[in-house]
Amino acid sequence: MSINQSSAFSLHAPHNKASFRPSYLATPTAFSTFINDSTSTITSTQLHGKKAARAQGNDRKNKTVRVKKQKDDVIEVEAVVIESLPNAMFRCSIDGAPETQPPILATISGKIRKNWVKILVGDSVTIELSPYDLTRGRITFRKR
Repeated sequence: MSINQSSAFSLHAPHNKASFRPSYLATPTAFSTFINDSTSTITSTQLHGKKAARAQGNDRKNKTVRVKKQKDDVIEVEAVVIESLPNAMFRCSIDGAPETQPPILATISGKIRKNWVKILVGDSVTIELSPYDLTRGRITFRKR
């Protein structure tokens, strides 16, 4: 048996690197290149999937205005924290409300809890009230 015949009966097939690439890397549409006469210029690439979502997130980070989703069934009010209670609960008084109105019992929302935002007595906060119980609420934003 010659050397050429033994390589033909090899157990391992020769590896072709192009065949092991994922399909999204092998497609030529991932990058767009335009060739003008003698110079080549590369235009912006098209982003797909996660990269497009990240690019939108970076654009959103550069904005200074706070963009919030509007909820239909909640009432948003501005308030001041007057007492701190255990278990991340606070008593808050609504700005502009008469003194006869009892204070609101408010808890911290998930995003504030997740990001370890500290809320102290005297802080100005935004509270979402449920239309079903106007004495309880959720603190969604602390003013700077």
